[in-house]
Amino acid sequence: MNVLVVRLSAMGDVVHALPLAANLSRAGHRVGWIVERPFAPLLEGHPGIESIFVVDTNRWRRHPFASATWRALARVRAELSDFAADVSLDPQANEKSLWVSRLTRAPRIVLDDRSTRASWTRKYSWIRVDASSAASHVVDKNLALLSPLAVPVVERRPDARHLLSQSGKMADVFLSSVVDKFALYHPGAGWPDKCWGEDRFAALAHEVSLRMGIDPVISWGPGDEDRAWRLAESLKAPRIPSVGFADLARIIAECRFFAAGDTGPLHLADALGVPTLALFGPTDPSRSGPYRSREQALFARLPCSPCFRRYNQTKACLSRIDPVAAVRSIADRRAGG
Repeated sequence: MNVLVVRLSAMGDVVHALPLAANLSRAGHRVGWIVERPFAPLLEGHPGIESIFVVDTNRWRRHPFASATWRALARVRAELSDFAADVSLDPQANEKSLWVSRLTRAPRIVLDDRSTRASWTRKYSWIRVDASSAASHVVDKNLALLSPLAVPVVERRPDARHLLSQSGKMADVFLSSVVDKFALYHPGAGWPDKCWGEDRFAALAHEVSLRMGIDPVISWGPGDEDRAWRLAESLKAPRIPSVGFADLARIIAECRFFAAGDTGPLHLADALGVPTLALFGPTDPSRSGPYRSREQALFARLPCSPCFRRYNQTKACLSRIDPVAAVRSIADRRAGG
């Protein structure tokens, strides 16, 4: 069977959906994946994915009548026609994924996850999988999409180690310039209210350096530049260069642990098997935390938690996590092996 996965974005969500491809391929199915252009490199070289179909919906919506848009749509349609999907799996199940799914005529299986926002698009599907019967984590909810296809779930943990074979010189050059024993601190996030704050990261990194002899290195991505610069200046620590996903994976794979809020690079670190320090407040780690160690995430719960509202500053719940508690958590995990 030819199965098309429709998981367009973002970084952490794409990582959380990787086990779909792994299990489908293991069961003998051909796997295609539709993804937004910025996140396509996350999938390149994955042993379970045969075809990657790249879309650029932001550009298409900005220029709906441009000839380049129509040529791109025609190209994707032709590629999907050649793939001849028998069915599509849509864990995102929103307006954009419905529209993109219509580029192929394959019947659509959607994840009906009512713990998140409702979507009228879910009724336009062949099968709706009730995610409430699955475990709480989004990875397990995604894997529930395999049930209608009778695909056994053998591999649950997201695995992004395929990226390590694609890294280039930039990662090697940077790694040669830093000490062997370092931790990565990532102060940014897609939502400002998921950011723990540079002062707290600085206090954490300083204590880790004093107590454990692990030096800080600052991780960042697009939109994080100011936070990363302030934290690097505070700690007199190096920042990683601007790199693609493969080089980022190579750098992350060499660190002792990766500390961040709920952000894509945190989930990439987890999918590489790197120990993580996950700092959660607005979102619940039991649902969207690092899959391998979500029970060890630091989660400051308030009566309103979790909350999917976006604000322009650190939320009160997240600011409750004390750097001393974070250092203790790291030390306890290292002592426990």
